[in-house]
Amino acid sequence: MMRSGPAYAVALRRQDGTITAHRQKYEGLLADSVLRRIPLVRGSLVFIDSLRLGLRCTNESADAYMDEEEDGSAGQEDKGKESGLLTGLIMVVAFALAICLFMLFPYFLSARLERLIGSHLIAVILEGLIRIAIFIGYVAAISLMEDIGRLYQYHGAEHKCINCLESGRPLTPENVRESSRFHKRCGSSFLMFVVLVSIVVCFFIRTENPFLRVLLRLALLPLIAGISYELIRLAGTYENSFLGLLSAPGIWLQHITTREPDDKMIEVGIASVEAVFDWRTWLSENYGYAREELPENTIEYSLTED
Repeated sequence: MMRSGPAYAVALRRQDGTITAHRQKYEGLLADSVLRRIPLVRGSLVFIDSLRLGLRCTNESADAYMDEEEDGSAGQEDKGKESGLLTGLIMVVAFALAICLFMLFPYFLSARLERLIGSHLIAVILEGLIRIAIFIGYVAAISLMEDIGRLYQYHGAEHKCINCLESGRPLTPENVRESSRFHKRCGSSFLMFVVLVSIVVCFFIRTENPFLRVLLRLALLPLIAGISYELIRLAGTYENSFLGLLSAPGIWLQHITTREPDDKMIEVGIASVEAVFDWRTWLSENYGYAREELPENTIEYSLTED
């Protein structure tokens, strides 16, 4: 999946070997609101958008795989509505489970240790370390599943396509193959920022009331997401040693959440870019290429759009 402005495209390879891409518009939560431009506030909105869009794209590809013969009939429309309801339900359940696993469980475990240690600072650090261990363990565990492993390969293909263009090279299979699968603005890097920032923010929660401690942790999640988003924006925009160090944990995590794609996956990645972004014009304007220097058809795919 690739997104550019208000549009996104999902490309997939059919069972007959052909590649199709579907382009749609996605304005996002509160798209026209001034909140989208306020630092520390926009991060939560972007995070919610990413979850919604990621689940939508996953459902679209799963629907296409399950039934490639659908032709856009009324039955397909009903199926789309059911899929939308299912996506919403999955988001709510997944968010609740994530809160319990990555926020509440580490807190309750560290709270018990705090009674033994007698130090709030050490307890907060232990809470953060427990949260990091659970998060990395979870990501590594699901990577052992065959389907998730393939998903991580496609994730790597997306990164390679983006890195290829951002390095000023034409989007060809050969150039994409040689590009890095790691990227500073990756969603998994954002999640790592969230985990690390939460350690710092939770240190300032000093109340002795266990209920208030839990409530404040939940209430501060938007702030934690907002700070994490601003940090990842800085890390992806500027190059210096401090930001490089700040980005390092997220890049390390991508050794798990991305894998080297095969050539067929790279072709699907290129199709998703071409369906939503005029990379030839972008390279011409930003890197001085003449249009005739750039290949017009790097891969074959069919495009539909709503």
